[in-house]
Order: sequence, then C-alpha cells, then structure tokens
Amino acid sequence: MKIFYQALVLLTICLASCKKETVQNEDPIVVSDTIKAKHVAVEQPLDSAAQIKAWINYATPGEAHQLMADETGNWNCDMTFWREPNGKPEKEKAEVTIKMILGNRYQESNFKGTISGQPFEGKGTLAFNNTSKEYTTTFIDNMGTGMMVANGKLDDRTKSIEFKGVIINPVDGKKTPYREIYTIVDPKTRKMEMFDVQNGEEYKSMEIILKKK
Repeated sequence: MKIFYQALVLLTICLASCKKETVQNEDPIVVSDTIKAKHVAVEQPLDSAAQIKAWINYATPGEAHQLMADETGNWNCDMTFWREPNGKPEKEKAEVTIKMILGNRYQESNFKGTISGQPFEGKGTLAFNNTSKEYTTTFIDNMGTGMMVANGKLDDRTKSIEFKGVIINPVDGKKTPYREIYTIVDPKTRKMEMFDVQNGEEYKSMEIILKKK
C-alpha cells in the first residue's frame, strides 16, 4: 500500500511538473488592436434662447397657412373616376366643408356625397411644416379602414402641389405608389387629380373640380 501511495505522489508531481513546463513553453499571445479610432465631431447644442426661437418659428402659422385658410368655406365637387387605363369615366357629385383648426395651423375638410350609389363620407387634413417646407395630406373615409398619407411641395409657377404616397392594395395586399396633383386654378376653383399604377403603368384614376359656393 505504501508503494501505491508513493507511486501516486510521484505521478501527481510528474503531472504538475509537465503542466508547469507546458505553460512556461507557450509563446506569449500578442493582441493588436487594428481598429483605428475615428474622430467624431461633437455638435454644440444651441443655447436656450436659440432653441426657443426655433420652436416659435416652427409653431407660428405663416403664408402657407394663410393659403390654406383662404379655402375655408363650402365647396361643390364634380368628381370623375376611371377604374382602369382608358376606361369609361364615371361621374359623381359631393360637397366639402373646409375649416382651419388648432389655431389656424392645420386645414380640415369633410366630404359628403355618393359613389356608385353608396353614401360617401370622408375626412382630410392638410399641414405645412415650417421646418421642412413640405405639405402633408391625409385622408380617411367610410369605404375603407386605411389612411392615405402623402407629402409634397408647392410649385409657385404652376400654383400646384404634387403629392406622393403609398397605399396598400386591398386586393393583393401589396404596396402601391400613387400621385396627386392639387392645383389652385383661381380664387374659387381648385382641381385635384389622382394617379394610380396598374400593371406597372400610371394612369389618371380620379379628377375632382371644386367650386366654392
């Protein structure tokens, strides 16, 4: 038994010695950092007075909002629809009441009429962002559960806004781009044209002539 313990001790010492030798003979691992630090420019925050001024400018109605306010009132709408390219035009009529809301910052429009013999109601909003200098229009109605959202800028030469947006086609569930052109014809006349895409080609799907009462 003594011999067994002696052998066990010798084996333990041998293993420890081998382990120590192995550790000592290992080459040191050198880790080099090859990622160079990039210089990041730190933006200096605006002072409180400049921040307050920026927010005041953002919140204050301007000329664009007055242009929207000029449309306040009741309008008759003559609507024409095309269900497909070169399709037969369908005529409908509606009325819309336009007003400014939230301190003359936004325009709200409420439509009532008939489409294909069914009662039609819709609500639209129009905003002008003082910072981006861009218009945003939204529209919802009782013939769907989605919201149309589009953005555009005013062309001073043509007195028109070209809006661009995307809708979800309820038939195939795919995103479909659409385009809208809103034109100020004269103080009491507006024209809205809607363009859809079918089989990869754009066509006019709707035109509304608005006449102020």
